[in-house]
Amino acid sequence: MQKLLWAECQKLRRSKMVWITVFATVMVAVIVFISGGVGYSGIRDVDRVGWYMTVVQPLATLFVLPAVIALLGSYMICREEQEDIIKSLRLIPISEAKLTSTKMIITFAFSILIYLVLFVIALSVEAILHFSDLSVKMVLGFLKAYTLDGLGVFLAISPIIALVSHMKKSYWIALVVTEIYSFAGIFMSMSNTLRTFYPITAIFGLSGYYEATAENLMGSIVVLLLCGCFSVFILKVLKHREKNCNRLSN
Repeated sequence: MQKLLWAECQKLRRSKMVWITVFATVMVAVIVFISGGVGYSGIRDVDRVGWYMTVVQPLATLFVLPAVIALLGSYMICREEQEDIIKSLRLIPISEAKLTSTKMIITFAFSILIYLVLFVIALSVEAILHFSDLSVKMVLGFLKAYTLDGLGVFLAISPIIALVSHMKKSYWIALVVTEIYSFAGIFMSMSNTLRTFYPITAIFGLSGYYEATAENLMGSIVVLLLCGCFSVFILKVLKHREKNCNRLSN
């Protein structure tokens, strides 16, 4: 597993998908800053301490980051099939189950990492604008929230990655489906019940963006864990079917 992780990380370093994800992260941060810099009656949102770190978090989640993270994860899993090197890997041989698990682990780590990058950008902007007003408690609170966002996003989109991984060359579908899935969170957030149990908005309950009762928080955590379990189930069941099909064909 360690060698597979190292090999996948090396391949990921050369992938354009990483730069697409980083670019998307930076762009959403820039767009939110520009929108907050527009003054209304002489008042700008960015002039309020904490506004930028608070707002960039949900907007990035509802519009951009889940889709590009799902795209990256699906691409990693599908790339061997797309580049027609899966046959060579089978001759080594390499366990496809372990290979897929490795790619999911890297996607999980990357999901948290990209949210930490967003946090660093948001914190840097806040420090430039309101350094004297920032407190250690505030910074650590936002660090915790962004880290939990990365964790929650991975769990919420993992079933999509698992399904698309078995469509092989159609990994761009993950981007489209996840974008719709994330955007729907805007409407789900209008209901307290729906925002608790809809995976994308459940992320905000987990990270503390929404005020939630203990029951609502537990409901959000259970939903996200079920998403993770469902993705494992999909990967195992479909892999079992592939093995059976291979046996029958032989």
